[in-house]
Amino acid sequence: MPKIPIIMPQLGESIAEATVVNIAVKVGDQVEADQDVMEVETNKAVMSVTSPCRGTVHEMLVETQHSYQVGAVLGYLDATVEEAARLGLDSPAPTQVVDESTPNGDEKTNVNVPKKTGVQPTVRGLPVPAHAAGASYMSPRMKARMNELGLHAADLAGIAGSGAAGRVTIEDFEKFLTHLEQNKMSPASTMRVAVADAMRRSWTRPLATVALPVNLEPLLAHRKKSDPKPGPALYALRALAIALGENSAPAGRLIGDRIVHPVAIDVGFAVEAEDGVLVPVLRNVDKTPLKDLVARYNDLVELARQRRLPPNATGGSIATVTNFGTFGLTWATPIPLPEQTLVLGMGAGRVQPSWDAAKKQFVPVTEANLTLSFDHRVLDGGGAGRLLARIATLLGTPETL
Repeated sequence: MPKIPIIMPQLGESIAEATVVNIAVKVGDQVEADQDVMEVETNKAVMSVTSPCRGTVHEMLVETQHSYQVGAVLGYLDATVEEAARLGLDSPAPTQVVDESTPNGDEKTNVNVPKKTGVQPTVRGLPVPAHAAGASYMSPRMKARMNELGLHAADLAGIAGSGAAGRVTIEDFEKFLTHLEQNKMSPASTMRVAVADAMRRSWTRPLATVALPVNLEPLLAHRKKSDPKPGPALYALRALAIALGENSAPAGRLIGDRIVHPVAIDVGFAVEAEDGVLVPVLRNVDKTPLKDLVARYNDLVELARQRRLPPNATGGSIATVTNFGTFGLTWATPIPLPEQTLVLGMGAGRVQPSWDAAKKQFVPVTEANLTLSFDHRVLDGGGAGRLLARIATLLGTPETL
């Protein structure tokens, strides 16, 4: 029966060792793949070390309150041959042999003793990532190869890894590239590459979304008698700008240990263009009445579709509004741009029954979902909910916009 090592994982780019603070299993225990087997503490946090596969605890080689380097063997599991082979953990268990001459000439051999100051040989040559903690590991060879091809870590998402605990090896990567050549391929447009880069950078932050259904009847009635007629997204954009003008903190950016507040309420709006999305920007929207924004908004929509936006109509916005309801969608979770904290979304209007207290009966009203996606480092659920409620209140009194 194969003995599979439990490895001290790479818990962060700058982490070289960790201290064992709790061992959750004992010899003879049955464990599942990715089950927590011990807790270790770094200079940043307490994290879990998980079992590499299903099996029985054969031996634990560590003690609590002692530190072990990344890659050190912490213990062994007895696993089936099939389980070891499935996870690419079928290599022989590593051993450490120390030969020292004793005074009488005899040799002393210690087997399977983890070094507290050195790194034991690891499974297939690399530390096993800590899955539950979200840590990852990419070898210098893999990084060099990806840089050579202009690829990013996100491009590996579709590759099934055969290495330790599902790690993608350089061999997996090269097989993936060979397989790609057998498929139909077309070059990505410069806009698609730019959108992909922006979304990749945005996703490095913890993002969250809250939503609220809003009665659109007041907005639709106001629009019907307006000339020129604002689009629904422009109503939402103006309401967001007023709310942020009252309190700009939700649109601030976290830089180090400070929140940088915006100097102006410049808000962008998403426009679908060929093979991508452009975001024209309206300036000082909190100080400009709705009726004075319509012409500029319409002009920017047309210029964006033609991909002829002037330089002063792009960049520098603090939030974006997107009307995904134009595609018939009622709910979505848009992603804020990398330089922004907020994106407000509006879904398609649908007729829903609503209780009328005066009539004491349900009446049909047009409702749409408003969603607010935000950088959770800057804004919490309560603050996001209050901001969204304020926007909904403003949309309920469109004459104030």
